[in-house]
Amino acid sequence: MLETTARGQEYREKLLAFMDEKIYPAEAVYEEQMAAADTPHFHPQILEDLKAEAKARGLWNLFQPHKEWGPGLTNFEYAPLAEIMGRSPDLAPESMNCNAPDTGNMEVFTVFGSDEHKEKWLQPLLDGEIRSGFAMTEPAVASSDATNIEMLMKKDGDEYILDGRKWFTSNALHPNCKVLIVMGKTDPNEAPHRQQSMMVVPIDAPGVTINRNLTVFGYSDREGHADITFDQVRVPSKDVLKGEGEGFAIAQARLGPGRIHHCMRSIGMAERALEFMVKRAESRITWGQKLSERANIQEWIAESRIEIDQARLSTLHAADMMDKHGNKVAKNEIAQIKVTAPNMALKVLDRAIQVHGGGGVTQDFPLAGWWAGLRTLRLADGPDEVHKRSIARNEIKKYRKDTV
Repeated sequence: MLETTARGQEYREKLLAFMDEKIYPAEAVYEEQMAAADTPHFHPQILEDLKAEAKARGLWNLFQPHKEWGPGLTNFEYAPLAEIMGRSPDLAPESMNCNAPDTGNMEVFTVFGSDEHKEKWLQPLLDGEIRSGFAMTEPAVASSDATNIEMLMKKDGDEYILDGRKWFTSNALHPNCKVLIVMGKTDPNEAPHRQQSMMVVPIDAPGVTINRNLTVFGYSDREGHADITFDQVRVPSKDVLKGEGEGFAIAQARLGPGRIHHCMRSIGMAERALEFMVKRAESRITWGQKLSERANIQEWIAESRIEIDQARLSTLHAADMMDKHGNKVAKNEIAQIKVTAPNMALKVLDRAIQVHGGGGVTQDFPLAGWWAGLRTLRLADGPDEVHKRSIARNEIKKYRKDTV
């Protein structure tokens, strides 16, 4: 199971070369261009330069499993590539058009979009010309239970009228964001998992108002996490994805591969943080001894290596299960890694920050920003508690005698 295919290995080698030759050297340039900008949501030129280079090297849309629209890699083939991209999370994913939430939205348009959606939105997204947002979470309800969603999508002739408020709509502050996929309730009287629908809404549609950007531990992420009001927004019936009442099913289909991607990028961040930790420990001397020679630091390094490798194995196992048996059969494995990977990466980041001393919590190193993003990931796509609940229920079913 651990050996990728010849195709996967070829992409891995090309990606590693791209990272060494272009991505890592561009990190300082990226920081300079962002520091000189007048908004935290600035789109720096270095990203466009890297996108052109990635296209030229054939490292574009690697996430896309559908051969008509991309390279058609399996989850198991793509997972190690997502890990490598995670080593430079501000640059690598977007430079290769493999950044969330666009990847999930492109999957939705690919599988559930009409021909018009594919032409108007999917193709420009695949070309890297526009960005997109996914509006599901709401501030007024516990959105970890998607059946709680309150946004109304009321039928009015050949249109729906959307009223409600969303937040944490990532990417909505990106200057190239042009379209949203919005989830709401079309029929509150239906069965709980048939009440929701998803619709395609241009971000500049009348009645769509971006109220503010939400910071994450004080950080303003470049793509933004928007608080958005939908006030009497009219959406044509043709822009309902798959059909009325299919929103929950689409969400479940969208989240499986996305969770694999998030987990592998988390592992990539942890791997890079371990590298920073070891190099820092080798370069710093206290009381006549390198930090790397102290027993507690060696223990941190060893624990980090063990935990990273464990999380990687679990995530590759989940990817393999998805490829062989489908998302539904692999739901337990997917839930497990969604808990395991971010928590592991947070531990490694915390140790790396400690070894860096005061510098570890400043902007001079990426560790603090990565930690904030990883801590947020324990809530994104469902909090730890939801996944643990699902895992426990599946485990209990194995031993409950009255379970058919």
